[in-house]
Formats: sequence, structure tokens, C-alpha cells
Amino acid sequence: MDNPTPLRVLTRGTLYAMALATGLAVANIYYNQPMLGIMSRDLHDGAVERWIPTLTQLGYAAGLLFLVPLGDALERRRLIVVQFVVLAVAMAAAALAPGLATLAIASVLVGAMATAAQQIVPFAAILAEPSKRGAAVGTVMSGLLTGILLSRTVAGFVASAAGWRAMFWLGVPIALMGAVLMRVRLPEHHPTRRVSYGELMSSLVALWRREPLLRRAALTQAVIFASFSAFWTVLALRLEQPPLNLGAASAGLFGVVGAVGVAMAPLAGRVADRRGPWRVIAAGALATVLAWVVFALWPTLVGLIVGVILLDFGVQIALVSHQHVVYGLHPEFKSRLNTLFMTTMFLGGATGSFAAAEVWRHAGWTGVCVLGGGLAAIALVSRLLHRVPATH
Repeated sequence: MDNPTPLRVLTRGTLYAMALATGLAVANIYYNQPMLGIMSRDLHDGAVERWIPTLTQLGYAAGLLFLVPLGDALERRRLIVVQFVVLAVAMAAAALAPGLATLAIASVLVGAMATAAQQIVPFAAILAEPSKRGAAVGTVMSGLLTGILLSRTVAGFVASAAGWRAMFWLGVPIALMGAVLMRVRLPEHHPTRRVSYGELMSSLVALWRREPLLRRAALTQAVIFASFSAFWTVLALRLEQPPLNLGAASAGLFGVVGAVGVAMAPLAGRVADRRGPWRVIAAGALATVLAWVVFALWPTLVGLIVGVILLDFGVQIALVSHQHVVYGLHPEFKSRLNTLFMTTMFLGGATGSFAAAEVWRHAGWTGVCVLGGGLAAIALVSRLLHRVPATH
């Protein structure tokens, strides 16, 4: 059992810097979503719409599995900074891509390096006092969800004004800014015992096998996130259809609308600190189901706005509450716990993206609503059927 070296108390300034950097990192895997139509037409390849968002999230899942555990073995600040620098290189490669094959490789690398965000989240849990862990994680997750949502807004406007390559070029200095910010604000953090990479990976298997709460939290959040990803993957395509006839910039504006739900992350964390996370998780799953009901029954621009607020609110509060559960299991293994939880979640997201693109081709918006609502319903039923010990 390696106990990390003692760290200074988490200050408000450092916490906000971590939230900002988390958003800057994770934003990179969502820039492509409002630009899919533009990218597909420019590259003359319809496969862009199916493969690029899916491969980016698979790259993120791979980074979670193979890179995030290194946070328990290497100096955390240096690891985070290096990932941001390589992320900048990957964004430049995406901007220069001449076709789908090169763009696909760059997208996988972007996704893997964007997991710098998931090095930061457990670091906040380590730095925070135990009684304030949920609120601290909620604040950092506000940054993460803001990055996810506003990335689409920025990308939609930039792509409409200057093309999709300009957005990837803009991502280069943004990633470098994240590197500088974390180098300046984070404390050094050295594990007291060096752990081999083989030990890290084998311990992941052991943790997954012996922690039923971890498995339940990860799988439930994966289904919820698949529902979330299904919506955002096809939103730009939906908005381009009659009678809406809206472009990439309009798809990006939905990121601003969805940010309303982000404000609930710290509140969700505080409620989880005081009353336990499981009721909040059930409420999040229910809100996600209701969002898809709104999408299906209210097929107008106003209905989309109302639904996206419900969707992002539900996914956000469920995510923060699940993390509250996971990070409380083994304080000394936070990076590895985060690896298992977030890898499972983003595999769910990649599956949701791919499934939504395929369903869109064959059954349109109605089929996507059935898919997204069904996934959210599975998560809700799973949560309601399982009793959880009072200590959790």
C-alpha cells in the first residue's frame, strides 16, 4: 500500500485552477462533434461522422486505462504537464490531417492525452480534506463538464467562421496554456514507494474483482454516459434537418444551454457529503430519462433546449455522486480507482456515439430518442433494484 507524500491543504485558487485545466483538457475530445458535417463534406468522406467521435472517445478510454494509473507511480504534476504538451502536438496533427486515416490516428492520440483531466480529478480528492472531498470533486467536475459543453460552442462558431482546421489549431495554444497553469499551481506529489507498471496494471484487475460498489458505479455511469453521448453525437445532424435548418454554430450554442446543469455539480457533491450519494444518483438517472421523453414528444427547438438542460443536469449529478462513492473506497489508490471508473464510463460513451450514428442512419431522430431513453431507463432500473449498505 503506497501512501502519497503529505501535501499542503487545497486552496481555493489551486482548486479553481484545477477546474479550469480539467475543462481545457477534456474539451479537446468534443471539438469535433459540432463540426462533423463540415469535416465530412470537406474530406468527402461520410465515415467521418461515424468514426471520428467514436475513435476520439476510444482514445480517451485507452488513455484512462494505460496512462491514468501512472498517477499512483510517478510524480503527478510532471505527468500532467507532459500530457498537456503532447496533447498540443496531437491537435496540430489533427489540424494538418489530409484525410480520414490521418485524422483518425490524431483523434485517438488527442483522446489519450486529454486524460490529463483525469489525472487532475483524483489529485483534487487527495488534496482536499475528507469532509470536503465531495465538494472539491464537484468543483473540479464543474470545470470538466463546462469544458465538455462549451467546447462545442467554441468549435461550432470557429468552424462556421474559419473552418474545422482552425479549431484544431486553436486547440494547440489552449493545451499549452493548461501545461503552464498546472506547472505553476500544482504542488509536487511523489509516491512513497515506486510501483512497476506491471504491478499497477495487475492491481486494476484485483480492484475490479473485489469492489462490487466500484463495478456498480462504473457500469451505471457508463450506461448514463452512453445516453449523453448519443444525443451530442447526432445533435449537429439533427439541427441541419428541416424545419430547423441550423448549422454548426447553432449546435455549439447548445453547449451554453447545457452549462446550466453544470452549476449543480458542487451542490450535488455537498448533498452527497451530507446525505449519501445514492439518492442523488437515482435522481440523475431519472432526469436523463425525462430528457429523452422531452426530446421525443416535443420535437421543436424549445423542446431541445429544455431537454438538454435536463440531460446535462442528470448526467452531471450522477457523475459527481458516483465519484464520491469511488474515491472513498481506497484513498491510496485514487488514480487506479479513477482509471477503472472512467475507462468504463468512456467505453460506454464511445458505444453510445457509434450506436447513435448507426441508428440515425436507419431510424432517424425517433430511433435515437428510443436508444437514448432506453439506456437511461436501464441505469435507473439498475439503481432502484440494488440495495446499498448504509455506510456508502
